[in-house]
Amino acid sequence: MGLIIMNFPVRSFLKKWKVSNKVFQQDWQVFGHGSRKCNKSTAGLSGFTETLIELCQSRHFITGDIITEDALINGWYNYGHLGMELKKNLTSKWWDSVVLSREQVFGVMTPHTLMGSQCSDNRSVRLMETAALQVLLNNKDLTKEEIVALLKDSLEESIILRSNLLQGAIQEYTRSLNLVNRKLPFGLAEIGVCYQPFPTGKYPTVCNAVRTGELDMASLVWFSSPRTSSQWLDYWVRQRLLWWRKFAKNPSSFTAGDFQDIDGTKGSALYFNFPWGKEPIEKLLNLGDKELVLEHHGNKTNLKGRDGRKTVVPHVVSVSGNLDRGVMAFLFDSLQLTEKLDSKLRDNQKKVLKLHPSLAPVKVGLEMGKGPTVELRQVCEGLFRGMLEKRITVWPGYLETMHTSLEHLIMKYDEMGVIFTIVINDTTLESGLVQLRNRDTAIKELAHISEGNPDFPPGLMDHRFDTWRDGVLDTTIPTVTASEARSAFLKVNPRKAKGPDGVPGHALGSCVDNGGCVRRHLQPLPTPP
Repeated sequence: MGLIIMNFPVRSFLKKWKVSNKVFQQDWQVFGHGSRKCNKSTAGLSGFTETLIELCQSRHFITGDIITEDALINGWYNYGHLGMELKKNLTSKWWDSVVLSREQVFGVMTPHTLMGSQCSDNRSVRLMETAALQVLLNNKDLTKEEIVALLKDSLEESIILRSNLLQGAIQEYTRSLNLVNRKLPFGLAEIGVCYQPFPTGKYPTVCNAVRTGELDMASLVWFSSPRTSSQWLDYWVRQRLLWWRKFAKNPSSFTAGDFQDIDGTKGSALYFNFPWGKEPIEKLLNLGDKELVLEHHGNKTNLKGRDGRKTVVPHVVSVSGNLDRGVMAFLFDSLQLTEKLDSKLRDNQKKVLKLHPSLAPVKVGLEMGKGPTVELRQVCEGLFRGMLEKRITVWPGYLETMHTSLEHLIMKYDEMGVIFTIVINDTTLESGLVQLRNRDTAIKELAHISEGNPDFPPGLMDHRFDTWRDGVLDTTIPTVTASEARSAFLKVNPRKAKGPDGVPGHALGSCVDNGGCVRRHLQPLPTPP
């Protein structure tokens, strides 16, 4: 038997039977399922927003026929490959910071649905069996009162889709209390999909019903004693603000402020300053013990936890983050626009997504330059496998059959947010050197391929592989002493041809006894900003 998320022209059906709007609004709430597509015009978007939307669509961060401001705020779009990886990285970092890096926080997983008796909120999104509505359509003998009565019965028996993750954590409270030997405080964390309705007037649908937003939420429900709940709320506001700012290019874009939910509960929220204004990305509320007592039917005996020598019914501090909006916040935060002249002296706008290394969906782009195709591809495949073994996300650009200039490759990888670009060319086959470019500093350097190949002894690039996997930029410059340089110069064959640096072997040999010359050859690279 099929289910429908109230995506049904019931209002038209009721008008056919001359049921008034007043009866309709008072006795029945219709919540419709909205697709991830908004028909609102994009004419009002700012130039920066339009640029980001165009970049995200062309580079497969988000997809959709029409992407508008409302779609960005409420998650009415699909994720492409890079967007999915970005969201996965953000979700992983949230879980690491809240659950894996703290004591007394446990993960839970609860169903997407609740039974009708568990929630009396008329704003909830409900699932209904299509057969229940077909009965109304096929029966011509029903009066208006019978129609309303049947609809009420169907709603009472319907399944509710959760609008947040709070209810599931509260249900798990008594079961989790034994994990901590009834000692407070402790927390329950969960990440999952929630369904939230939006007002009819602002987001109209075909059946003139309320649209449904599908959001990925991250929730921490913290149970603490009543005397410390306010302090814990302040603590989590500070901690969560620091966490969001840690991954931001412009930390000041994330701020904390007062917040009041639709039921009048006051608390705090963390906001991101989008081009159109501030939007909350995480809400923090002190809910007291009302929700907990109500869920467990007023039986406080089983709810009490230990606070020192006392037993108390805990207060609930709710931390609820919108991961979809968080993804959009970091995309807006990371986009850097600069004007530049291309090789033909044309004025172009350079776009770089400077995503934090921990969040960047692709860490390394692997490209093949000029040289023997078969041999270079074998080298690329070896590097690719080596980085995959170290769990580094790599973009296999060497598989492209159409030749692209290095300038266009760099532009593509900058727009994708790729941190490092490795170019394998004929020089690699001759001397084993690869070209390495850093997205954030635009510095290009040479490194020997054997240092990063797992079939060779470990070296500098093995360290870089670990750095890229861990999501930390390696901006340290290796130090070399004069004695180390002298030892290396003595190993150089003076009869060999010049290397990629253009310095002949006999010139380096002549510097062995000249410390000043050695120091001049070892001037450090510019320090990245």
